[in-house]
Amino acid sequence: MNPTKTAGGRREQILREAARLFAERGFHGVGVDEIGAAVGISGPGLYRHFAGKDAMLAELLVGISDRLLAAGRMRVAESDDPQKALDALIRGHIDFAIDDRPLITLHDRELDRLRESDRKLVRQLQRQYVEEWVGVVRRVHPGASEVEVRAAVHAVFGLINSTPHLGPRSGVPDRGAMAALLRRLALGALGTLDDGLPWTGARTDR
Repeated sequence: MNPTKTAGGRREQILREAARLFAERGFHGVGVDEIGAAVGISGPGLYRHFAGKDAMLAELLVGISDRLLAAGRMRVAESDDPQKALDALIRGHIDFAIDDRPLITLHDRELDRLRESDRKLVRQLQRQYVEEWVGVVRRVHPGASEVEVRAAVHAVFGLINSTPHLGPRSGVPDRGAMAALLRRLALGALGTLDDGLPWTGARTDR
């Protein structure tokens, strides 16, 4: 047995359960002992892996931002045309939004609990991730302005990241159907960049 691999697997298990519990009951609503019980070890035993709950939260939020950026860059580099790169980015973000819903909830609720250096790192990684999307979308939709593209990219993130609000009664039958629906919605939203109507920031609902 490889002890390094075993320790790494235990850390991932702890982080997964911590994310679930933090998302369900809030950061301050969960104790170290409860996280330990969820993974079958004593609360004090967690300190062999993490300094405390703050360290777990930081690794969760910094870690997912780093992984999204790295995976996004890889998908863009491996695609031989912009449309394929965009589809790969969308599919990758959908995988994250479906499989890691607690992390979306944690980001929305608990980001401000990180120490300033970690919070700045998360924001930096997120900005770089956005730039990957903006660069690809501008190549797919060259007629759209940069302002329009940035607004559209953030709107698509909001759309895809809505998955924590999809409960068991949402009517989406399974993971595959949800992923397909989110992909169609994302592509449809970005497709409006080709409508030829420049965005001015003015209201259009009057």
